[in-house]
Amino acid sequence: MAGRIGRAFAKAASQGRGAFVAYLMAGYPSFEASAAALDEMVALGVDVIELGVPSDDPFADGAVIRAASLKAIEGGATMDGSLHFASRIRAKHPDFPIVLFSYFSSIRPLGFDAFAKAAASAGVDAVLPIGVPDGDAGRLFAALGENGLSRIPLVGPDVPVDGIPAMLDGVGDAFVYAITVKGVTGERNSFPEGLMDRLDAIRRISPIPVAAGFGISTRAQADLISEHADGFVVGSALVRRLGEEGGFSRGLLG
Repeated sequence: MAGRIGRAFAKAASQGRGAFVAYLMAGYPSFEASAAALDEMVALGVDVIELGVPSDDPFADGAVIRAASLKAIEGGATMDGSLHFASRIRAKHPDFPIVLFSYFSSIRPLGFDAFAKAAASAGVDAVLPIGVPDGDAGRLFAALGENGLSRIPLVGPDVPVDGIPAMLDGVGDAFVYAITVKGVTGERNSFPEGLMDRLDAIRRISPIPVAAGFGISTRAQADLISEHADGFVVGSALVRRLGEEGGFSRGLLG
């Protein structure tokens, strides 16, 4: 039986649309503002939340998320605070899927098993870890699985399509996160040539849903991606608007 993530993608597919995965940084611009933003996202139709743990070295992120991360840390946001925030989400929205996005540098100090236990206790469904050294990946992934957590495989644009199935072993109730562009996160006006063909190819070989992210900020872009993937991820555009406008009174996508 599918878990919360699988059910969210299945519901979107039954409605003839791509699942909307929205990034929200824990503690930005404050935990209360994050909580209000999450409630708005749920009300406006987001299907899955990608809850970001602030990092002092967000090497995969562009200027918007990097600045937000540092501000959240200045405000006292930590891994413990982020997991506590996840537990608040779970208590208020018991059926809403939560993916925890974290750099490995924020996971390592807790220890893999302690981190996985804490994330599971907080109501997290899956973890998207980034920057995990090859020598630590097996132990981290095992700890996640032993505690009932799925993991989200992150597939970069240089990963050969025929190598992707091996990345999906044991991921659980999850989706493939297909990165659309080389470089860091951030809003973009166009996608690379050949991206749609690549997404089609990944979708054909993947036994779990495929969501594409990096650079998506408008409804037109989301709709285009949804023709070739099962969902789309929006991050920087939402973080920027939350910082500038304090919320999403104009809706989530332009």
